[in-house]
Amino acid sequence: MSYQCATIVIRALPPPSRGGGVFKSLLSLLFPLSLACVPLSGHAADVPVKDPDASGELIFDYEVHPPGTYTLQKIQQAASGQVLDTEGHARALTDFFGGGKVTLLSFIYSSCADPNGCPYAYTVFHQLKSRMEREQPQLTGEARLVSLSFDPERDTPAMLKLYAGENAAATRGVQWNFLTTASLRELIPILDAYRQDVYFDLDPKTGQPLGTMSHVLKVFLIDRDKEVREIYTASYLNPDVVYNDILTLLLEGGAKLQ
Repeated sequence: MSYQCATIVIRALPPPSRGGGVFKSLLSLLFPLSLACVPLSGHAADVPVKDPDASGELIFDYEVHPPGTYTLQKIQQAASGQVLDTEGHARALTDFFGGGKVTLLSFIYSSCADPNGCPYAYTVFHQLKSRMEREQPQLTGEARLVSLSFDPERDTPAMLKLYAGENAAATRGVQWNFLTTASLRELIPILDAYRQDVYFDLDPKTGQPLGTMSHVLKVFLIDRDKEVREIYTASYLNPDVVYNDILTLLLEGGAKLQ
């Protein structure tokens, strides 16, 4: 594995219940900088999956349990923060949690080109939305997808509306919200609360941001009571597992499956 030295701020946090670790913050653009080296492969390392099959899809090497046959423990209360929707309206992040719905939250940025990062999370979300609408249409109003950008400079509400495409305007089926923040000052406390690691890629000669980022892929499953019940990394963002976890939480609330 090759490494790139980058100038970033490192702030130590208490160990999370699941995943995470040390928060490499976006404060590097706001405050004095310290030196660190980060792996270029980022979150793609040490993924317990088999080689891709002929179609190029990853094959996960573990058993998928049926929904309702297991319990997902409470990990932490889902944190809030000030965000902007695709219309530019200021909202609280927790406005998109609860309300009788199970929510899947991901942190992304629209220009991410790592196939095992944001594009993969987008694909998984799209698969989950389509599958829920096809197999459990009576429950589509009880699930929600949320994609929150950590690149507020480029991912404006208008840009995210383009990125979302038809998903931004969908009024039926599983709701999918695309959010950003007005600036890094609003974003950083959210990333801190979720222990979402982000690295700015810097020019080794000038020390200036290159416009790309490295990050640990994390997706959060949040129940109707705004409690985080699962945190998926690249190792475990298996569409079948996530789908069954969503159904498991819906079953807790008395939902009936088809």
